[in-house]
Amino acid sequence: FRGDRAIELCRAFEDEEMDKFDRGPKPDVLFAGMMEYDGDLHIPSRYLVAPPAIDRTLGEYMVASGIPLLAVSETQKFGHVTYFFNGNRSGKFSNTLEDYVEIKSDMVPFEERPWMKAAEITDVVIDSLRSGKHKFIRINYPNGDMVGHTGDPLAVEISVEATDLSVGRLVKELKAVGGILVLTADHGNADDMYSRDKKGNVLIDDETGLPKAKTSHSLNPVPCFIYDTEGTSKARLSDEKNLGISSLAATCLKLLGYQPPDDYTPSIVEVG
Repeated sequence: FRGDRAIELCRAFEDEEMDKFDRGPKPDVLFAGMMEYDGDLHIPSRYLVAPPAIDRTLGEYMVASGIPLLAVSETQKFGHVTYFFNGNRSGKFSNTLEDYVEIKSDMVPFEERPWMKAAEITDVVIDSLRSGKHKFIRINYPNGDMVGHTGDPLAVEISVEATDLSVGRLVKELKAVGGILVLTADHGNADDMYSRDKKGNVLIDDETGLPKAKTSHSLNPVPCFIYDTEGTSKARLSDEKNLGISSLAATCLKLLGYQPPDDYTPSIVEVG
């Protein structure tokens, strides 16, 4: 399970007041979590196993290096660019160097508004790029994942088109400021909307005669794109093997001109 969901459960048992749903009075029980899910807010107050110490994350390293940061997403993925990104920390490392922007998600089924808040997220990022305030911006577009879980192929197509349009807007602005884009995902979903057998054949629903919808994550390889709009980094692919998404911390530092810590997963590029 994920920490953000466990925190919601803990707060339902421990908070004196609860405005998220009609809980009634605080439950008269002794509640303990398996571990502490938020070390800043100490949620839950009682737990069975001490949480792992996650320190020296990318955000912490950048703040220590004086790099101004911006984290942007809508509610559905805001925790991914803040809480999870910072090693299960709910707070900032610096109130002066970090800006967090949460765009409130629409409280409707995702297939009804598959474009979600991609345009609004992009607006915030474009404003930042034009201002020159932030040197590193992290973004999460939830569309492909959240709408992908609905199993609605038409809605998913619209969600991907909305994301594609937004990325196109970002590329245009990045060209204007000489920025670099690193674009990837941690898993697939919208890339395969039909259930398949072990041979890869699409399964057909016996009742409808239509392909069976797939609402879970796919297992396809995830691409990673790095676009240096001016080629100033002179980046080339590293000779390191078996790298993955964890390599992007060191990658981003190298593209910004910083030396990654030795114990970071190696960068996928060499620069200079």
